[in-house]
Amino acid sequence: MFDEKTFCCNGCKSVYEILNINNLTNFYELNKRAGIRPGDESSSQFEYLDTPEIFEKVTDFSEGKTSLVTFKIPVIHCSSCIWLLESLHTLNDHINYSQVNFTRKTLQISFNHNDLKLSELANFLTNLGYKPVISLETADKNVDHLDKSLLIKFAIAGFAFGNSMFLAFPEYVGGEDFWMEHYKGLFRTLMFLLACPVVFYSASDYYKSAWYGLKNKIVNIDVPIVLGILVLFGRSIYEVVTNYGPGYFDTLCGLLFFMLMGKIFQKRTYSALSYDRDYKSFYPIAVTKVDFEGKQNNILLSEIKVGDRILVRNQEIIPVDAILINGEGNIDNSFITGESESISKQPGDKIFAGGKQIGSSLELEVIKDVDQSYLTQLWNKEAFKKHETGLDTLTNNVSKYFTFIILGIAVVSGIYWSFIDLKIMFQVISAILIIACPCALALSAPFTFGHIMRILGRNKFYVKDTLTIEKIAKLDTIVFDKTGTITHRKKSNIRYEGIEISDFDQLNIKTLLKNSNHPLSKSLYEFIDINDDYFPVEKFQEISGKGYEASVRGNLYKIGSARYNNQEPKNLETAVYISKNGEFIGKFIFKNEYRPKLKELFTKLSSYKIFILSGDNSSEENQLKELIPNYKGMAFNQSPEDKLNYIKNLQDQNMKVAMLGDGLNDAGALKQSNVGIAISDDTNSFTPSSDVIMNGDKVVTLNNYLNVCKGSITIVKMTFIISFLYNIVGLSYAVTGHMHPLFAAIIMPISSITVVTFTTISTWILGRKHFKKQA
Repeated sequence: MFDEKTFCCNGCKSVYEILNINNLTNFYELNKRAGIRPGDESSSQFEYLDTPEIFEKVTDFSEGKTSLVTFKIPVIHCSSCIWLLESLHTLNDHINYSQVNFTRKTLQISFNHNDLKLSELANFLTNLGYKPVISLETADKNVDHLDKSLLIKFAIAGFAFGNSMFLAFPEYVGGEDFWMEHYKGLFRTLMFLLACPVVFYSASDYYKSAWYGLKNKIVNIDVPIVLGILVLFGRSIYEVVTNYGPGYFDTLCGLLFFMLMGKIFQKRTYSALSYDRDYKSFYPIAVTKVDFEGKQNNILLSEIKVGDRILVRNQEIIPVDAILINGEGNIDNSFITGESESISKQPGDKIFAGGKQIGSSLELEVIKDVDQSYLTQLWNKEAFKKHETGLDTLTNNVSKYFTFIILGIAVVSGIYWSFIDLKIMFQVISAILIIACPCALALSAPFTFGHIMRILGRNKFYVKDTLTIEKIAKLDTIVFDKTGTITHRKKSNIRYEGIEISDFDQLNIKTLLKNSNHPLSKSLYEFIDINDDYFPVEKFQEISGKGYEASVRGNLYKIGSARYNNQEPKNLETAVYISKNGEFIGKFIFKNEYRPKLKELFTKLSSYKIFILSGDNSSEENQLKELIPNYKGMAFNQSPEDKLNYIKNLQDQNMKVAMLGDGLNDAGALKQSNVGIAISDDTNSFTPSSDVIMNGDKVVTLNNYLNVCKGSITIVKMTFIISFLYNIVGLSYAVTGHMHPLFAAIIMPISSITVVTFTTISTWILGRKHFKKQA
């Protein structure tokens, strides 16, 4: 018993308590079957999900005690649904978190599969009123790009529009025809009957949107549209009942026909952008492929095939499902599950894509093709987003005030025309409410940025989301990491100082170097010219920014900075120090080679404040000053924490900062900056901490990417102007009574088409201006 009510189980009681606390008890008024115990038939309908083969196919991820599953739930329709479905963890202790994708009508749930079966989870959702649709199509993660119900509504509106125009034609012709006078009542009744399914079904999405908006104290753009529909429908009924006239049933059907046509066009636009974003993006992630002789080759991620063997080093993301062949896995799945919990793996165990190896390198055999869209999900995970406002908020605010302004104009115009001609008054009000719909305004930003993201991606500059483009356009400060960013990772002149290293130790050192993803370690690995033999690495430990150590064939080796090896660093020198069993062996001294045309780049970036950070000493400070005459500051011997604090200090001075780093030791600084740009040459530098992944060869053309992002903001503002011009011209005709509502409905989608055409052409021109080959 609770609140003098009897519950069938603790689950129903918990749901009632939570809804009661949040003043949502009207849920039980809407759902008359709430609290009724499901029958045995419904409780067993999902039992097949517990079959291992089906469980593996339906779930996205399953490791340890945690599984992730994405259900298709078509009945998600408002913010209340989102609140309830994202609060599942409060209803069931075995659910870790849940996340709704409103546009795709999907729900991703992380749950404890030891205590909550997949079938029980599906039943739990069903009992809440959100039954998941599970089929082979949803299991294959296919996405519907067009709502079929919208097409049905559009077809009904088209049928009614055509026939009502035919029935209204005799009255349009006019005359004193006896036959027409005798049957006009029948024709008007038929037009009313044709209009009913259009008004009550085809227009239902507008009613829902307006109602849920008002329910959440939001006046969205569908509110004036609904008013226009109701005004036309109500006035038409009044005219027919009083025999004043034929009404506007044909106009109303035509109006909704053209409005739904515009909605289909808009949905197709968003679907095209979504498809392009999820499946045509290509990140410059390269994977180290190992052949059967042990030789390593860096290949593009897209070239991985089932059966290939790949090498994954410490702190690298596993890009594809695989079986562990060699090494001891210590997998952190926090990017997937949101929980920072390491799971140990032994040879023969399956490892899921998205996990991150903590420790020595692993040799894996690929068992599944690469899923780029899955990596997109990881990259866009909510936990790694920086919540800032941008043009999306601007668009929403403009639309909100726009709605109030239009309502005001409609009221004033209605009052004016009511004293002159009631018939014209209803036409004026309807035309105003229809012509002013800012659909083109809503389309301008996402369509423009969608094109820009594709252009940038083709030129190996991969942007996480559209908000990042806005942030790039606002930048005034750029911070460059030195090693691996403005220097080449491979092209380094290396010389050795120290005691002679035996072949035995060289093999062990090269084995240990193989486990690190630091650019200096990679260069040194290629420099040591000796056969590649794999030896077990034990007790691997890495201290970011200092070095790493491990035991190889019974000997403990330390590779890293001077102080990490208990040595005094030498000024004006970049070196990697090596010790064996606590005794210093020697050091490899590096002379970096800078990327070509850097001086030209920094000249073009004269409008930005330039800073240089480096974990190395100041040996190349003078050379850097020659390359970057317009620098504002340089800092050396910077640890990862120092770099992060340096960025934060610049931001405290109201600077909008972009950080360019290799994505490894710079992860903290990349996340702290306004825009984090991870530089990728030939390594798996995929990191959720970054906003952009950029090919290393393109660093010297950074100014082109910045200019394209700035240009995109200009294009969006121009589309705003076009949209407003349409509305101003249209309103001037509507207010004066010179525009028929049907003509307003035709003009409305044309404005959207104009905006899309303009932004398509202008973004193509912008791309061609800066990237002649790939625009």
